[in-house]
Amino acid sequence: MFSDEDLMRSWNLCKINHRFKEQTMRKLHQKIDSSNIHFREKFKKKSEVLLLHSFLQKFPDLNFENLTCEIPDFIIQHQNKKIGLELTEVINHLEKKKIESQLNKIFREAEIILQKDLKKLQGLYLIEIDESQAPEALKNKEILLKNLLFSIKNLKPKGIFLKIKKIKNEGNIFISFNPEMNLFEELCSEKIKQTIEKKNQKYPLYDSTLDECWLIIVSDMSSLASKYQYIENASILENIASPFHKIYHLDSLFGSMMKIK
Repeated sequence: MFSDEDLMRSWNLCKINHRFKEQTMRKLHQKIDSSNIHFREKFKKKSEVLLLHSFLQKFPDLNFENLTCEIPDFIIQHQNKKIGLELTEVINHLEKKKIESQLNKIFREAEIILQKDLKKLQGLYLIEIDESQAPEALKNKEILLKNLLFSIKNLKPKGIFLKIKKIKNEGNIFISFNPEMNLFEELCSEKIKQTIEKKNQKYPLYDSTLDECWLIIVSDMSSLASKYQYIENASILENIASPFHKIYHLDSLFGSMMKIK
């Protein structure tokens, strides 16, 4: 089950980007909170808006007309046009998704334990792990948790935890993966192509009154399974067939964006 802590963790990660418009994002979240949709859907929408924050920096003059629709995910007004935004995430490393999920559970358990020292330890902790050793380490979660607690308390990495960086944050303790990129971490353009082709099938369901519909493909850079350094063979995305009027790929934190169509 999602929690406010999960959302705040994503919020604080976005703040790493100095161009993060906190006040603008806060207003969007308040609009979503004031809607009549289910609280689970509110969490989903607020998380999606956070993923879009780098995109909003590129289009500062757009206005949201509908934040809570379903197909597409959002409706905006831009240059006198009514435009639908369909948001989707591309997973770079499917094999890492299970490992990441298990490590996140360890992170959440550590956050709860560390609450007793909240005043001393409050902050956002960005952890870099030895991914090659993670599967073996997860076989003994008790030792893994113990090493994580030591690393946080002493700001000294231990076990599979290679580096740790603390960012001041009042109010709670959050642990997340370090969003910094590895030198040769590539995203296969074929995965982007497959994502586009899958969304093409859904296009006939979108609101026919829209002037345009854009597809926004996001890489969640705070996720082990999604972050990337560069896109491999990007040329295969040129002249890709799609009914979407525009297609963009962007990273969720640093604002790198590629126009595909």
